[in-house]
Amino acid sequence: MPAIRSRPGLMQARLQQLNNLENSFTMNPGLGTPEADVSHQSLLEGNIATETCLTVLDIVSLFTQSFKTQLLDNDGHNPLMKKVFDIYLAFLKMGQSETALKHVFASLRAFSSKFSAAFFKGRVSLCAAFCYEVLKCCTSKLSSTRGEASALLYLLMRSNFEYSKRRNFLRTHLQIIIAVSQLIADVALTGGSRFQESLSIINNFANSDKAMKATTFPSEVKDLTKKIRTVLMATAQMKEHERDPEMLVDLQFSLAKSYASTPELRKTWLESMAKVHVKNGDFSEAAMCYVHAAALVAEYLHRKKSFASGLSAFKKITLNIDEESAMKEDAGMQDVYYTEEVLVELLEQCVDGLWKAERYELMSEISKFIIPVYEKRREFEKLSLLYSTLHRAYSKVIEVMHSGRRLLGTFFRVAFYGQSFFEDEDGKEYIYKEPKLTGLSEISQRLVSLYSDKCGCENVKIISDSNKVDSKQLDPKYAYIQVTFVKPFFEEKELAEKKTNFEKNHNINRFVFETPYTLSGKKHGGVEEQCKKRTVLTTTNTFPYVKKRIAVMYEHQVDLKPIEVALDEMKDRTAELQGLCSSSDVDMIQLQLKLQGCVSVQVNAGPLAYARVFLEDSKSSRYPNKKVKELKEIFRKFVQACSIALDLNERLIKEDQFEYHEGLKSNFKDMVKELSDIIHEQL
Repeated sequence: MPAIRSRPGLMQARLQQLNNLENSFTMNPGLGTPEADVSHQSLLEGNIATETCLTVLDIVSLFTQSFKTQLLDNDGHNPLMKKVFDIYLAFLKMGQSETALKHVFASLRAFSSKFSAAFFKGRVSLCAAFCYEVLKCCTSKLSSTRGEASALLYLLMRSNFEYSKRRNFLRTHLQIIIAVSQLIADVALTGGSRFQESLSIINNFANSDKAMKATTFPSEVKDLTKKIRTVLMATAQMKEHERDPEMLVDLQFSLAKSYASTPELRKTWLESMAKVHVKNGDFSEAAMCYVHAAALVAEYLHRKKSFASGLSAFKKITLNIDEESAMKEDAGMQDVYYTEEVLVELLEQCVDGLWKAERYELMSEISKFIIPVYEKRREFEKLSLLYSTLHRAYSKVIEVMHSGRRLLGTFFRVAFYGQSFFEDEDGKEYIYKEPKLTGLSEISQRLVSLYSDKCGCENVKIISDSNKVDSKQLDPKYAYIQVTFVKPFFEEKELAEKKTNFEKNHNINRFVFETPYTLSGKKHGGVEEQCKKRTVLTTTNTFPYVKKRIAVMYEHQVDLKPIEVALDEMKDRTAELQGLCSSSDVDMIQLQLKLQGCVSVQVNAGPLAYARVFLEDSKSSRYPNKKVKELKEIFRKFVQACSIALDLNERLIKEDQFEYHEGLKSNFKDMVKELSDIIHEQL
């Protein structure tokens, strides 16, 4: 036995001795406590703690010898084994003396050898928890503890290799990588140099193990430690970018992507990303991480014929879900033990995440996976709670559609220039999704502050111009960041399908911004010379995503001539008025502001300016006949929209606004009269 006290009689005597010690050395609170007494008392208590630890190890060791058959029932997946195993792990989780830890590790070596079937054949949970706690000990400040932990981890790998008849140590390999990833995510893997030293000790064990020389074991150990070092390098980068939420999530995403074929590892990193998003208040992105993790488990169960719906069923929630199809029918899936219960827990997490993200419309789609499971299990209380949650979700949908006060994000094009500062990011463009009503100045200030810490505040410059940047014209001494406000872009056919504000903010990957210019070189000019460049950007993935910034993969530009600018402007004004009038909860302030801008009769502003320049007989011949006809048609719709808006305003105003309304009506009549004269028809 590891702890050298095997006779029950001796153990009983030891317990009695401990009891006597406690009674003998309790300090008298009425007397003074000189420093020597305190030191002596601390020493005594430390010794008692060590003796207690050794005594418990003796008892547990005797128990495992006597009840080995019961402990191995169902390959170790039983309540008795769990209780015994939890006692062993408790010694690693709670601080012990260096002397006690040597005996703990000796006991664990004996335990893992005695119950190898439970570790390598039964449920993965035993091996997973074991690897997690032992790896934490590999970063200990005590060299003896690091040495013991490294030896125990090596023995576990070797036992797994022997158990598989010298084919591989797949389970231990995967669980060590997963444990490292979890420790990083939990910020529990401190002391990088000490951990590297532990990895070197494990490698040295493998290289000097003569019995393993002629096998693949040493090379597999080397491969494992190399993978761990790769993860640690990524961790060092994460530490470097911990104040940069976008870069931090990008690094975690690259790790998740590298483990696409290994479900448990990918799930670990998706959950880690969700934690970062929740911390930063990016609830839509956190919800998408939960959805991807749930889809991963659903696909696994679907392939095992254990769940009706697989990956494809999640496409209604996000078009990015195909990323989870990279799971392979190989080593990555052999040691995974997902169950329906695991999936339901993840789906419940999705429902909660979507509620926080205010994406209420998606909650019903997730609930469609959960309801059949609850019904099958006859869990009526849970069904009642879920339907109650759905009732509240749909009530929220009605509320936000009426009020228009749900803001699902603002988007910006952000480009980086400066090879010496941004390295691989130089010249790259991203679409950033920012919370609610984030202004251009707000995100610009955030990025300047963030990159000033990295590059030096005197070296960072913001480019507020939305024009295409020629990097050759930029000073290489500076880090340039170009920030441009963009809006989701839809073709007319898409707009017909996307009727609600939610639909216009979900599963979107095209964005637009416009840059005004004139042929003379000025930015702005008269109506007859004002042009604009429309730039449509397409991202690699759709928003919302597991990240809050997505790379731009394609850019398309269209130059609009002056009459096309007029058409575009008039279409927008008409659509805005129609939208305000069709709302069930009319915003009076917005309605009156739009009306005032629309019925203005000023010479060089408002819709009349476009009519005078492009539709008057003496000037219309300069422009394509088709465009002129289109403009006339949009003016007809515009006048109709203004008329409806005025009628609505008249019904809703109070007595003190009557005079103001009469002014709007008078301006409208004047505008209609002039427009009728210009296009030679009564409007």
